[in-house]
Amino acid sequence: MKEIENLNRRKALSTLLKGGLGATAAFGSIGTISACGDQAQKTSEEAPVTKTPKKPMLMKIGCQHGGTGKENLEFLARYGVFNMDGGSPKMIEGIGWDLDDSMRKREACEKYGIALDAYHLPLSSAGIENISTPNIMLGKSPERDREIEMIQQMISVASKTGVKALLYNTIIHVILRTEPTLDPTRGNSYYSTWNLEKALAKNEGLTVAGKVDIDEIYERITYFLDRVLPVAEEYNIKLANHIADPPAPVGFRGITRWNSPDVFEGIKRFAQLYDSPSHGFNLCLGSTAEGLKDPRTEILPIIKWVGERKQIFNIHLRNIKGGYNNFQEVYPDNGDMDFGEIIKALRDVDYAGMVMPDHIPRHEDPGSNLQGHAYAFGYIKALMHAIDMGYS
Repeated sequence: MKEIENLNRRKALSTLLKGGLGATAAFGSIGTISACGDQAQKTSEEAPVTKTPKKPMLMKIGCQHGGTGKENLEFLARYGVFNMDGGSPKMIEGIGWDLDDSMRKREACEKYGIALDAYHLPLSSAGIENISTPNIMLGKSPERDREIEMIQQMISVASKTGVKALLYNTIIHVILRTEPTLDPTRGNSYYSTWNLEKALAKNEGLTVAGKVDIDEIYERITYFLDRVLPVAEEYNIKLANHIADPPAPVGFRGITRWNSPDVFEGIKRFAQLYDSPSHGFNLCLGSTAEGLKDPRTEILPIIKWVGERKQIFNIHLRNIKGGYNNFQEVYPDNGDMDFGEIIKALRDVDYAGMVMPDHIPRHEDPGSNLQGHAYAFGYIKALMHAIDMGYS
């Protein structure tokens, strides 16, 4: 009898739910659940949810090391790196770059499906004592005018070669570091380190440039850019200034760097010098982080601000431990910045250029540099893929 009663109750429940009559009265909470479900279905039919389109991953892994020789190009192709900065073509003394050599570089890259996207102008991080155009940032005329004419010629060679961006530095100091730091927990790797107190203890004095304040630095920068930006615009070339490495206190060894002591304010000042599609940054996020107190959080609004202005022309991506006046350059996964957050921030501002690892920690193995780059390429490419596929 009990089984028959249960069967009859199930039939009655089924009939009531199908008909939609009296379910709440007959079965209390069961009817309430059914009514809510019907209402939710009705609401869903009336107001369909619109999904926000996923931001595309436009950026590419890139490289600035090793040049366009067969060995390096094969290395890059093996690790899925198909965009690069090819260094610099041969220099013709007093004129500029050799167009024939530049074309050979492009042809060498094309054999491996690699795009030659950028070159380095002879305004590098080596400091003014070690470059072929020192007078631009020394502010010496008429020598700087002849060097600027050479830069103008290099812009035309880059354009004729199909190169899209020229990377450069506006610095007097060489890159500032104090010592290597050994990390036995990462296979006895050495991290390049900067500590202001140790640097001051060396008491090295002024550089060959003497004392140069912030207004003089900007005068020299604008003197240069006033003359080369119109040429870059004519040839549709992007001029990408590297962040001075590292940001340092005012007047360190007589020099105030253009992005010091407040790196974000320096970036804003430089960015707003010109309203030009050719004026922007080789935004080295490692060097930028070196001027911050909390790199993990403070780096993101900088990417957003520069990215929304469409002034990010190239990215150097390296990680650090520490911050302003005291840091070590470490591996992608053991620093203070979260590369996943950075890749998302770059994606969200529609950044479409190269992301390059650089300043990889070294170790005693003969293949140290190549091992470090292979690891960084894979790490960054995997993050891009995971974020693009929505795994994060």
